[in-house]
Amino acid sequence: MTLAPGTTLGPYEVQGALGAGGMGEVWRARDTRLERDVALKVLPAETLADETARARLVREARLASQLNHPHICTIYEVGDAGGRTFIAMELVEGQTLTARVAGGALPVGQVLRYGQQLAQALGHAHSRGVVHRDFKSQNVVVTPEDQVKVLDFGLAKRLTTADVAEATTMSLPSLTEPGVVAGTLAYMAPEQLQGKPADARSDIWALGVVLYEIVTGKRPFQGRTGFELSSAILSHPLTPLPSSVPAPLAAVIDRCLAKEPGARYQRGDEVRAALEAIQAGGVDHALTGRKPGLSRRALLALTAGLAAALVVVGALSAGLGLGVLWDRLRSGAATSARHSIAVLPFVNLSGDPDQEFIADGMTDALIADLSRIRALRVTSLTSAMKFKGARQALPEIARALKAKTLLTGSVIREADRVSIRAQLYDAAAEQQLWTESYVREFSSLLVLQGEVARAVAGAVRVRLRPDEETRFARPRQVNSAAYEAYLRGMAHLNKGTLAEAKNGLACFEEAVAEDPADPLAYAGLALAHVEMAHSAEARTDSLVKAKAAAATALKLDDSLAEVYAARAMAEAYLEWNWDAALRDFDRALDVDPSLAVAYFHRAWLHLLFGRMGQAEQDQLRAWELDPFNPEIVAHVGALYSHLGRADEAIAEGLKTLEMAPEFPLGYAFLADSYGRKGMYDEAIAAAKKAGELSPRLRWYLGRVYAAAGRKEEARAVLAELSQAKPSPFGALGRAQVCIALGDMDEAFRWLNYEPHHAWVPWTTVLWGADALRKDPRFPELRRRWNLPPQPASVSH
Repeated sequence: MTLAPGTTLGPYEVQGALGAGGMGEVWRARDTRLERDVALKVLPAETLADETARARLVREARLASQLNHPHICTIYEVGDAGGRTFIAMELVEGQTLTARVAGGALPVGQVLRYGQQLAQALGHAHSRGVVHRDFKSQNVVVTPEDQVKVLDFGLAKRLTTADVAEATTMSLPSLTEPGVVAGTLAYMAPEQLQGKPADARSDIWALGVVLYEIVTGKRPFQGRTGFELSSAILSHPLTPLPSSVPAPLAAVIDRCLAKEPGARYQRGDEVRAALEAIQAGGVDHALTGRKPGLSRRALLALTAGLAAALVVVGALSAGLGLGVLWDRLRSGAATSARHSIAVLPFVNLSGDPDQEFIADGMTDALIADLSRIRALRVTSLTSAMKFKGARQALPEIARALKAKTLLTGSVIREADRVSIRAQLYDAAAEQQLWTESYVREFSSLLVLQGEVARAVAGAVRVRLRPDEETRFARPRQVNSAAYEAYLRGMAHLNKGTLAEAKNGLACFEEAVAEDPADPLAYAGLALAHVEMAHSAEARTDSLVKAKAAAATALKLDDSLAEVYAARAMAEAYLEWNWDAALRDFDRALDVDPSLAVAYFHRAWLHLLFGRMGQAEQDQLRAWELDPFNPEIVAHVGALYSHLGRADEAIAEGLKTLEMAPEFPLGYAFLADSYGRKGMYDEAIAAAKKAGELSPRLRWYLGRVYAAAGRKEEARAVLAELSQAKPSPFGALGRAQVCIALGDMDEAFRWLNYEPHHAWVPWTTVLWGADALRKDPRFPELRRRWNLPPQPASVSH
């Protein structure tokens, strides 16, 4: 049917032809009522001849006209005029996606942007009960503003078995021509080829074909005839995506193209969320913003799950970790001889933010498993999580973490199954070393983690010791409900606040209820109770419960390094059983030589006993393993302050605050360092800031005032502290101010306060402890704290 320019259909005046397809001819027309140009699709006569088919098409077109979305071509009207049925639509100027990709694959960043827009469009339609049924690159237009618009929602013919049968007899040239089935077959889902009705999941399959097409320049399934093509779609495995496609994006496309509808994303919104997670993770930025001279393969071996705050980047550019600390670390062979690796946060591609804990849990577990391999030095979780969602290239991340290799990956949780895709990247060679995909039942997740850890060790050519082989050879199945509760608990606990520790504790208690024989559940309980003890007031009951939970966990599994560390903290801070604590810290590090927290706490036990060299060595190892943990970095400065090296202490304190400008303990420690140097104005300013950020640290200001000779102001702070309800930490603070003021009677009163605070024995090495050591009551105090008779020889 030909319409001459000037022909009118209702209020529309035809201006010229735009194209033709299986569902009719499309004309450019002018809406004379609203004075706007439109696209007019005139339905073919054969469609109108079947009244049932016509009524259904008109009904669905009217339903689709209710869609209002920036990436969907709007349907204005369904009408009849002059014996013709037409559909008036938004006129979309631009180039079809088919034409855009004719020149080859699109850049990954562009694929992500187009993919998100297309998934948004499908999600909008699916949420309103509208299925496209003929989604393909020919039905997508890229506008001059580089936005995509999906055409023909609600206008697709419902394919019959005869239609599909006809398509399977077509030759290759016919399959490339536009038409109802010919142009659609390559995008049809397996269930459509089997004669089943299309639903939202069929659109998801077609979206996967389009994403595959624009990221590679070709379609995922090929055939010289319609029969070969449909056979490939139905039974052939997906042609693997090239290594140039980042693993997280490949995982999304793989899931869209799952043969079984139930294994795909179920709606467009889920695909959109997964693609947004990838782009937030930095693939787009890293691909488009990379410096010249790096290999293309390395450039493309990127993944999401890389994140760092701008202050961290600033701290790196300012030289964080490249000064005194790193020089000393490089001089020690104990850690530098080991192969260094960092596990970057795995990306949740499930489309469900509530499943984020699975990805974080996998990251945590892989760090724990790899850390047990003595030939590896593994960056701690705290520092790795700083790079969640960062837009830095992998070589940059590796340099920041002092890691030779980076393990990246993605996780998809579907009911009781988990799909994981992992990649290992060599930062020095700028190339991918290894990649693998896994699909397992959720109850086999521990087994899977061990498989990945062994594969990584093999990829970096590390030979496992016999005891390590034995440990990885005996992974166990888990109770799915208990393990999920455990992972949720760890996700809460790793946020490092008292409120989150309480949330984590509830999850671990749920895990114990689900499986009373699960050692990880008790391990979580022990860690949560220790965290609560430190985050609040070092409550005695928390430490008692921590030790009890640790004992149960180790009875069930004696290879849990974190549990030995938790028990050591309870022994040190609750019982002052220093020898037992040191033995457990040693045991923890024997099991896991990369456990930063064990080095950190053992360093302060060494300091307490005057073993200065060992204290410094352990503190620096903790910093090496966890370089972006502000608490560990701040304690490096505090250690130097206790050792009488004020200049180094101040330098490291300032670096801490570059990294974490709102970290109250960083200001408190810096105030001490300034005070030891006699820089009282700076010390007072830092102490005031510490108290503003955390009122419980207000006593640092009183101590600085006293040291500066401003006694009245120090007493005013002490009076202010006296207004608060007595508590272990408050007693410790009052004791410090009293020592600085020379009021030893009051100082000893608060040092003997019960329940005691975990840190009270360290009063012996704090700033101003000389006056305390001269008091005749001091030896008795040391005996009470189970310390040897002679005080630690610390320079003050």
